Amino acid sequence: MEAGCWAHARRNFYELAQLRQAPLALEAVRQIDVIFAAERGINGCGAGERLAARQEQIRPLVQAFENWMRVQRPNLSRHAELAKAMDYMLKRWPSFARFTEDGRICLTNNAAERALRGIALGRKARLFAGSDRGGERAAAIYSLIVTAKLNGVDPQAWLADTLRRINDQPVSQLHQLLPWNWRPEPAIIAA
Repeated sequence: MEAGCWAHARRNFYELAQLRQAPLALEAVRQIDVIFAAERGINGCGAGERLAARQEQIRPLVQAFENWMRVQRPNLSRHAELAKAMDYMLKRWPSFARFTEDGRICLTNNAAERALRGIALGRKARLFAGSDRGGERAAAIYSLIVTAKLNGVDPQAWLADTLRRINDQPVSQLHQLLPWNWRPEPAIIAA
C-alpha cells in the first residue's frame, strides 16, 4: 500500500514559491507546514497515540488542504507548474492521506531515504547484479535489512531467526515475523 511523501510534495510548491513569489504556492507551503508542525508534536509517540492525535488534529488540516487545492486547481492552466504540483498530489490523494488512517505510517519517507543513502552510494560497485531479477532480489534484501534497522532490530539476528521459523509459521501469523513485530525466541536471546 503506497503512502505519499509530504516532503517531496512540499518541495514542488516550495520551489515555485521561492522562484516566482506565487501567492498560491506560498499558501500551499503554509498549509503543509501547519501539518508538519502538528505532526512534530506527536513524534516519538506510539502508533495508537499518533493515530488518535492524527484523527483529531491532523486529519482536518489534511482535508482542508485537499479542499483548498480542489477549489484552486480549476482556476489554473493545465500547463502551469503550480497546477502540476497540485495534480501530483490530487491524483495520488489516497496515498497522501493514508498516514491519517495508520499511526505506523510516517508523514515523509526521509528516514528511509537516509537509511538507503549508503546503498545508493555503492550503486556503481553493484552496477551489474547479474540480471534484472538479481537486482530486484538485492533491492528486496536491502529493503528488509534497512527496515529491521529502522525498527531497532539486529538485521542479522532477525533474518536468521525468520528464515529458521518461516516454514513452520502459520500463514495467518506471518505478520509476527515482520521486523516491527518480531520477537526472538528465548533460545535466540540466550545464544
